[in-house]
Amino acid sequence: MKLSRIISNQNGVSRRHARQLLASDRVSVDGRRCRDGAEEVSRFQEVRIDQDIIQQAEPAYYLMLHKPAGYLSATQDDQHPTVMELIAPETREHLHIGGRLDRASTGLLILSSDGLWSRRLTEPAIKLPKTYRVTTASPISPETATRFAEGIWFEYEQLTTSPAQLEQLNDREARVTIFEGRYHQVKRMFHAVGNRITSLHRESMGSLVLDPELPVGGYRHLSVDEISSVGGRS
Repeated sequence: MKLSRIISNQNGVSRRHARQLLASDRVSVDGRRCRDGAEEVSRFQEVRIDQDIIQQAEPAYYLMLHKPAGYLSATQDDQHPTVMELIAPETREHLHIGGRLDRASTGLLILSSDGLWSRRLTEPAIKLPKTYRVTTASPISPETATRFAEGIWFEYEQLTTSPAQLEQLNDREARVTIFEGRYHQVKRMFHAVGNRITSLHRESMGSLVLDPELPVGGYRHLSVDEISSVGGRS
């Protein structure tokens, strides 16, 4: 939200008065004096007029979780454990999941309280690379890499996927990089070429790489550089 609007949302503060407050150096954002009413301010930033807080900063959380198999990427479920149960109770209420993995899949999962930030990880139009290590039921055919690079037709969505990269590791293992993240995309791509995935492990999303020191089921806060690599805070 624009800073001028945050100020003018206060009772008794007109737009004209808001401009006067800004011009007289009476407004600060996170302790920094600001005169630009057009500056975008997120809900995670504190805004003051003189010493009075007019917007309290909400806590911002950016977490990396090493998802185990058997956990749902959901906030709650009546039948299965969810990844939220792996997070400290005082933190989990603020979080949503950025880029889900199905119950059997493992690896990198991102949780955040910042919806605009996490959408940069999942929005297909942004083309953020996401890399998975997969094991297949049948040997991977030589033409699979070519088919993936050409794009796979998805009947339900009536579209062809963006070109994907396949690095074959052995006859039944590969590293696959996609640039969209559609529903069960990697599994459906292998199904389209007559194969089936038996295990799927997400290694990275953009520049965010699963920390090799993170135990299965463990999580940590992202660093400032990791947060900024996705596009900074909203």
